[in-house]
Formats: sequence, C-alpha cells, structure tokens
Amino acid sequence: MVEATVKPKGPYSLRLSGRMRGDATRTVREGVVRCLLTLDGRAEAAAGWQNPDGTVRIRAETDAGIERMRFVLALDDDHSEFLRRFSDDALIGPSVRRHRGLRPMRTATVAHALLRAVCGQLIQSSEARRLERRIVAAASPPSHGLHPPPDTRALAAFAPAELRRLGLHARRAATLVRLCRTVELERLRDLPTAQAAARLERERGLGPWSVGVVCMQGLGRYERGLARDLGLIKLCSALRGRRVEAWESDELLEPYGEWAGLASVHLLLAYSQGLITVRAGSRELAA
Repeated sequence: MVEATVKPKGPYSLRLSGRMRGDATRTVREGVVRCLLTLDGRAEAAAGWQNPDGTVRIRAETDAGIERMRFVLALDDDHSEFLRRFSDDALIGPSVRRHRGLRPMRTATVAHALLRAVCGQLIQSSEARRLERRIVAAASPPSHGLHPPPDTRALAAFAPAELRRLGLHARRAATLVRLCRTVELERLRDLPTAQAAARLERERGLGPWSVGVVCMQGLGRYERGLARDLGLIKLCSALRGRRVEAWESDELLEPYGEWAGLASVHLLLAYSQGLITVRAGSRELAA
C-alpha cells in the first residue's frame, strides 16, 4: 500500500463534499471514503479521510491510485475565486457562505459519469440511483465489498437488450452502448471543456443536463452546469411565480460563467434548504 498526505488547494471539507455520495463503487462512512478505482482495466482499492488540520490522508495500492483519488476527491481544484465572486450573490450567496468547503465529488471514470447521466434522466432520483447500481454490479464482479467503476470497455460489452432487462429505457441503452463503442471516453479528459461537451452533445439522447453531469463528475470541470435539472426548473418557476419551460431555467446559470457547474450545485442546495426567498405560494406552484 502507498499513503500520501495532501493539503487541499483552497477551502475544502470532505464531510461536505462526501455527504450522500456513496454508490456501488464507494462508501462514505464516519468521515472515511472507501472506494474501488479502475486504472488501465484493473481494479484498485483506495481510501481517504480528512485530518483535524485540514489535510487529507489517502491510501491506495499504487501511486496512480493516489493520483486518481486526488481527482475523485477534487483536492487540487481550488475554488477560492468562486467564493470571492459569489459569497454575496443574491441567489447562491447564503449557500456559498454556509458550504465554503463543498466541491462535488467525482466518478473515477468518465464512463461511470456517462452511465450516471443516462440513468439520471429518470424523474425519480432514487430509482435512477438503484438503476445505476444494478448496471455497475452487472458490469463487473465485486471486490472488497464494492464494484469497480465501469470503464468504456465494460459498458461497450453490454448489448442494449441486456441493459433494457436491467431496467434502462431502450433509447437510453442504445445511446450509452453506441457512445461507448465509438468513443474512448477517458480521452475526453484531454480536450478543452467546450470541445468535449460538443462531442457529447452530438449524440442523440444526451441533453444539457447529461453533458453537465459528465463534465462535472467525469471530467472534473466547472464550466458546464446541471442545466435544466428538475430542481432548477422548479426554482425558476418559484422565482417567476409561474410554470416555466425547461429552457427558461438556463438563465439561472448565465451569471456564473465558467463557474456554472459549481453554481448549479449551490442553487439546488440553497433551494432545497430554503435559503432562497421566493414568492409566497410559489413552491406549491413549482411542485
């Protein structure tokens, strides 16, 4: 085993970033993130926890595992500029101040982020999470009580009909398999965000929300937000006092520019926690 102590760049809280982030590939319990990584087609166990002095201790089997955990935990992506610019923002300011150390935790592979995006197109998030778990479990056998994150090859090996039997809609299954068979998804890490997003947007079945999930969780980029998330549509409706079309919610993210991804997380968090003032009765309208 290899261990490293990492000082996160900028304000960082593993407690906030890891809250409710468990899945088939990792657990978050008592402040410790335990997960399996997929590196060059092999599975590797790793763990991370934050020390009282703010540093993060990482344990993995190889140096490559240490580096991937740094990415998964978002330790090197300083968001201090975001805090400076938006701590007093009318919409997200209260959430930014309350959750200064929050950075969205990432998936270990881009393919896993794509799977999450496709499953997440379901209306019910709880069912989307269950569906994702079933597909991850079917993609590879467990090790250390967890399943390796699926890579492009693992998902490309499915036939669309197999994914349909697991519960994925036929059209979404076809989109997932087609993309995994035609693109080496991990290579998207080498492209600028705009170029990577454009490549994904050419695929039938992937909209702005799905691309935002892949960019944030798979590529670790903040430029693209969770556009047209149902929560953002409800927030926009509540702010305007009427039901809005999905595209109208895009205006919520426009002021945040290259930080739209992180801003979308705080918009959803602030709305769910009642930190955004909306018109009386408008929450019922948006429901």
